[in-house]
Amino acid sequence: MADEPTTSEGLIEVMSDRLANQIAAGEVVQRPASVAKELIENSLDAGASSIEVLLKDAGSTLVQVIDDGCGMGPADAERCFERHATSKLRSVDDLERIRTLGFRGEALASIAAVAQVTLKTKRVEDDAGLLVRVEGGKQVETRPCAIPSGTSVAVRNLFFNVPARRNFLKTPATELKHLTQTVQSLALANPGTAVRLEHDGHEHYDLPGASSDDWPAATRARILGLFGEDHEGELVAVEDASSDLTVRGFVGAPSFHRKTRGEQFLFVNGRAVTDRYLSHAVKKAYGELVPDGAFPFFALFLTMTPERVDVNVHPQKEEVKFDDQSGIYGFLRSAVRRALGRVHVSPQLDDGTEDGTKEENASKGNDSGSGTDDTGSAGDSASPVSGDGTSSPRPTPTSFQPRRSSGDSNGSGGASSTPSPRSSGSKGDDASPAPGDQSSALYRPPSDSADPSSDDAPATGPQPAPAESAAAPSEGASGDSDRRPVWGLHDTYVVTPTETGMMLVDQRAAHVRVLYERARADLRDQQGASQRLLFPHTVDLSPAEVELLEELRDDLEALGFALERLSGRTVSVRGVPADVPDGNEDTILEELLEQYRSAQDAVEDGRREHLAKTMAQRSAVERGQPLSEGERRALLHDLFDCEMPYADPTGTPTTVKLSMEELADRFGR
Repeated sequence: MADEPTTSEGLIEVMSDRLANQIAAGEVVQRPASVAKELIENSLDAGASSIEVLLKDAGSTLVQVIDDGCGMGPADAERCFERHATSKLRSVDDLERIRTLGFRGEALASIAAVAQVTLKTKRVEDDAGLLVRVEGGKQVETRPCAIPSGTSVAVRNLFFNVPARRNFLKTPATELKHLTQTVQSLALANPGTAVRLEHDGHEHYDLPGASSDDWPAATRARILGLFGEDHEGELVAVEDASSDLTVRGFVGAPSFHRKTRGEQFLFVNGRAVTDRYLSHAVKKAYGELVPDGAFPFFALFLTMTPERVDVNVHPQKEEVKFDDQSGIYGFLRSAVRRALGRVHVSPQLDDGTEDGTKEENASKGNDSGSGTDDTGSAGDSASPVSGDGTSSPRPTPTSFQPRRSSGDSNGSGGASSTPSPRSSGSKGDDASPAPGDQSSALYRPPSDSADPSSDDAPATGPQPAPAESAAAPSEGASGDSDRRPVWGLHDTYVVTPTETGMMLVDQRAAHVRVLYERARADLRDQQGASQRLLFPHTVDLSPAEVELLEELRDDLEALGFALERLSGRTVSVRGVPADVPDGNEDTILEELLEQYRSAQDAVEDGRREHLAKTMAQRSAVERGQPLSEGERRALLHDLFDCEMPYADPTGTPTTVKLSMEELADRFGR
């Protein structure tokens, strides 16, 4: 028998170009938005003054980019699908001063390896164009064609030959969101280029190109074209310069903020980049003008010598490295703060540090994602105005719905009810749940033998009065539970004595917990209470929001929304969940859709959890909102009927107990 080989000679081979391109596609082409980004950047590098983006099935069936740029000659058109073929770099020295958006020469080769690509291109000086068709990295057709000067690249059936990759694509709404954000970002960076976006035959954007002579006006017009003319008065111009660094662009007024980073755009030498550290510099410039968990709008353009920034550090070119990140942090923060100061909204300097060196740790600790602000919705909690022009207190939705009841005005100093402009739906006045097993301990009469300083509280914790006490605490109800006081403290906390001391309840956190569990039950049972609006509201949605609405429609209706799709992107809101406060009907749907975006990639149960949490936080009472005695009692009752009454969904405690022993210690006894 021959001896077995003892070496690995001959096992190493050079992989084929087709295999290498598919591996590269795993880094360069993650989703349809990656394709759109590479193709649009090529169009911009070609000097296009007009770019058209056509999509089908959120890019999975078709991503086509048509431009009027310089085009390619026949030889270049065939060569461009080869790996590392590029016209943008000639030497190693060019890598140190990159001024184009593309430079690696991997994009077309990687895309063609995992899709069916048709390229049509023509230069001005050529009599006819050339068509090149490539499938799975293999060139299958080359012939002359008729085409206006410029280039058209149609990418069909992305990942058709890699089924596993195609299965990893998210929902159409998610993929369209990424595509829309990609087009928005590149359109913002190039206001002189006309951009049109069409999806499944419906036009989403048709933005005209502006004159480059007035860059601020052109950029402002492009921002308003993308995000709505209603932000006209909410844009603050930023412009500053040092010896080798300039910044210009716009930031939003404090009222122009969101709960996610979806509308924050940072550009370095015309390239859209993601940098949490520099985004934190902008947020820090606002100080306390925007609440925690909110993110101001900005579109800022940094310009520096190419030698100061390394753009070759990320496969999708979304991240860059700076030679002096701390210095840029301080420069950016100061520029934004001075701009806000010019419109008289700037906060006072907090610590006098402008170099950014003291902020790095803060950015890691305080800028921890797009969490939801537990202090409530971002807008001002203005009181509704009555018919005679005087403002009345904003009604508070608790289990007995005082905003729809004309007889619940008990308790001094409480918020009086105002008539609701919506009629009763499927939920009546008997909507308060029956007291649960935990509802007996809070107001239990103290035993004669009990030690008042003992901290031997029941295992279930302090509990509220039965629901009857909320309805008529001063009408001769029986039992100590009806006679125990329930005070309000600074319209923020509810204070009540317990068997062993006292308890403070955070009224907003408690209400968030109540509404959260109610929303979860509605989503589970598909029968949420709805209040029909006397005058339906119409809402104009963005293209991505329309897709989200269709994806969420069943869950929204389970919560209590009654929606009707009108023409285009307009939706009529004919009913809202019963827990939505009066005055919030106009904005609640848009806020839910905006918050839902950050949970789109989660599994269905996780997304419903996020939807229930957002619904609760958008509908709960605000801090500083006065409650009547009856409302405070009902809130305690509902809280302790919850499955987990001691924290809201974000983990914020709802209750704090102080025993008689602790109070005695405070007084030195």
